[in-house]
Amino acid sequence: MGIPRILALLEKYDVPASFYVPAVSALLYPDEQRRIVGAGHEIGIHGRIHELNSALGLEDERDLIMRSIDTLEKVTGTRPTGYRSPSADFTENTLQLIRNLGISYDSSLGADDDCYELEMNGEPTGLVEIPFDWVRDDAAYFLMHRFQGLRPYTSPTQVFDIFKRELDAAYEEGGLFELTMHPPIITNRSRIWIVEELIRYAKSLPGGVWFARHDEVVAYTL
Repeated sequence: MGIPRILALLEKYDVPASFYVPAVSALLYPDEQRRIVGAGHEIGIHGRIHELNSALGLEDERDLIMRSIDTLEKVTGTRPTGYRSPSADFTENTLQLIRNLGISYDSSLGADDDCYELEMNGEPTGLVEIPFDWVRDDAAYFLMHRFQGLRPYTSPTQVFDIFKRELDAAYEEGGLFELTMHPPIITNRSRIWIVEELIRYAKSLPGGVWFARHDEVVAYTL
């Protein structure tokens, strides 16, 4: 249900996107990943099984990232260049690992609203950060965990208002508006309209905005 609805919506408005896919999801649904790439979208690394990196040692974290890269390349025919750590869980080893593996950008951190170059031990790495923020993430407002008693809920109209205000501020500053959506969360019939209305609104802004995949944003930033 989720991915077909998202792909149909993006096709309707001719909007490109970046999808961060756990490797096991790619193995379970390979045709879906090929459909995403065939539609002109990007697939990036998002862990092997959406593991918590902070629970892993160095060797295990390296192994899972390497296996994720190889799986996505095998399934899609394209080697991924971007990384978003599962649950934005970034360890003291993650940056060195993805740098060594030839990744060109990360989207797990949020030290700024706009893109910036990551540094390691005070030295520039050449890796671009596309900043992520929970305020622009649907999970922060809608995700439920029934075993932990987690019941966050904000109405779709309120979430749309928050996202629209973020977009308005980015537009006024001439900066980046990065939005994070999860197929199992945003594609319910009562929520998918949020994405469509944001796209329609962005396209109506005077002078227009640039809709781009993350790898395209990185190329522009560099």
